[in-house]
Amino acid sequence: MLSARSLFQEIVDHDDSFQLFCSIAASGESQGGWENARIAALVPDGMRDLAPKITRHGADEDKHGRIFSALLRKRGLPPVPVPPETDYTMLLERRGIGLAHEKLRREQALTEEDIVVYLAHSRVTEQRAADQMAMLVKYFGDHPEVGKAARMISNDEDNHLAYCHEELLRLAREGHGPAIQRVLRESALVEISVYRDVSLAVMDHMGRLLRWPAPKAAALVAGIRGMYAYERFSGWHRMVDLRPPERRNALGGAAASAPGFA
Repeated sequence: MLSARSLFQEIVDHDDSFQLFCSIAASGESQGGWENARIAALVPDGMRDLAPKITRHGADEDKHGRIFSALLRKRGLPPVPVPPETDYTMLLERRGIGLAHEKLRREQALTEEDIVVYLAHSRVTEQRAADQMAMLVKYFGDHPEVGKAARMISNDEDNHLAYCHEELLRLAREGHGPAIQRVLRESALVEISVYRDVSLAVMDHMGRLLRWPAPKAAALVAGIRGMYAYERFSGWHRMVDLRPPERRNALGGAAASAPGFA
């Protein structure tokens, strides 16, 4: 029976597919770490109270990248180049979602509007990350090789999502509500499209590495396209709502270490 559990088990059990999976994950997390570090350095004067939380966010992402790299090292595998069609972060930027890397490379302060864009974009992408990690914890939280990493990263992603909700609600009360809702909707609709394309590309690569038969590959493609249809019709709404989080001030302290990994 084809299921998320059996699919991921197959990927983890095979060195080549595990190598690609961890390389893609490590690259994306490291990129997120760089982005947050640059945003923290460029926060406008009127919003400097956010800088420590953005820095913490970036430190967590860097840590996640090191965790995935450590999983590779423990199996004696080097990282492999990330196929461009599987680069979620790069593809989102190309579609105009989030803050452009060209802007982040400058030594020019960001605007309040830029920070709204950053937080709204993060609220959408962190929802995706939190959902994915919750699924991994559900099925592999006790796995001897990846379970500890999944639990640690999942906890961080829940913190990131709580932080985005809390800060966006605060900014909405300060008058940024219409801009927040606009950016959230635009980001969500593009993200579900990019996520579909990246998922199809990743499964194509995995299928070739694992030599999946055509019917199995076709079933996975149909499942990915079916999920996109659901998200495009109504599922995207879960990515744009804002509510007071149960975890308050979730990024208010120092980033937790990752003993045994990084």
